[in-house]
Amino acid sequence: MHIWGYLKMFSIKNLKVNYGGIEAVRDISFDVPDGSIVSLIGANGAGKSTTLRTIAGLVKARSGKIEFSGEDITNREPAYIVQKGITLVPEGRKIFADLTVLENLKIGAYLRSDSLEEDLEWVYSLFPRLKERSWQLGGTLSGGEQQMLAVARALMAKPKIMMMDEPSLGLAPLIVKDIFSIIKEINRLGVTILLIEQNANMALQVADMAYVMETGQIALSGKGSELLKNEDVKKAYLGS
Repeated sequence: MHIWGYLKMFSIKNLKVNYGGIEAVRDISFDVPDGSIVSLIGANGAGKSTTLRTIAGLVKARSGKIEFSGEDITNREPAYIVQKGITLVPEGRKIFADLTVLENLKIGAYLRSDSLEEDLEWVYSLFPRLKERSWQLGGTLSGGEQQMLAVARALMAKPKIMMMDEPSLGLAPLIVKDIFSIIKEINRLGVTILLIEQNANMALQVADMAYVMETGQIALSGKGSELLKNEDVKKAYLGS
């Protein structure tokens, strides 16, 4: 059940990030309410991936604040961020090609000390194809199956927020539909989603709230349904 608009779980305040000598993120602020799907859209180089990588602790913020459930988690180590309940499904999947599907999933739970059996079965119920291929090496899976594995691996950390960087990149249209159905189902089960997606049409269709990023800044924001109808967004990102 969505309780979007009532409980603020996660907020970015005046975030600035330098990346490779460039000011990649320039003083952005936005909230991710509990139970919501929030999409960031924009051209390549707009600062979207840098924003997610900074939240995940992989890139250091120059200034500003990242708050999660009232705690300042700015520039904490990635393992701490995962322990707090925030996981990242990176662009390009980044699965371990020489490990089996099951081994990849267990790596997603590397910070956990409890039993994994129940969650493995839950993940396999979401992704039946992964159960069929549990002993297959990750590198031998199709692109769509690798993306499913990347999502499933992140779920094994039992996240409260799942950040996803270009989950549909390079996938056939039919597989993209499957991935977005899975995103909606994960959200329905209680996981908050922060999504970066080149396929702006799909991203805005599923988003409760969306932000358009341009050259490191937020140029536009609104409900996903509103931005789908926005003429500037249509021209720039929806190909119409």
